[in-house]
Amino acid sequence: MALWESPASPDDINERLANSMAGNLGIIFTEVGDDYLKATMPLHHLTKQHMGFMHGGANVVLAETVANIGSILCCEDGQTVVGLDINANHIRPGNSAVTAIAKPIHIGRSTMVWEVKIYDDANKLTCVSRFTGAVIPKPQ
Repeated sequence: MALWESPASPDDINERLANSMAGNLGIIFTEVGDDYLKATMPLHHLTKQHMGFMHGGANVVLAETVANIGSILCCEDGQTVVGLDINANHIRPGNSAVTAIAKPIHIGRSTMVWEVKIYDDANKLTCVSRFTGAVIPKPQ
């Protein structure tokens, strides 16, 4: 059974993010499972650091984007989620496009916590992140 209060397809999410940082970096949602979200991000001039590897900050943007959207999909009507905290451990340098898989650790009334694992094209773990979000009333 899916945990989403307000389900959305990858196309719906991508359309929502088209004119945002996520859209500009090329983050594309590819899958909405019963209890996870999956998105990809290319390695290109906007996401790589000076040595050609995936920039750690780009990984954090990807992780926060996927976890935040997952959190929002778990909200009841009239609520949304804003980030409180995010951390990331960079396991190995990414030298290809990456895929993030976000799964909830805690879905609460006032906070949500998500784990995000990021993999390269060889399916090697490159980054692990944890996102904490605050559930707030949706702005009018």
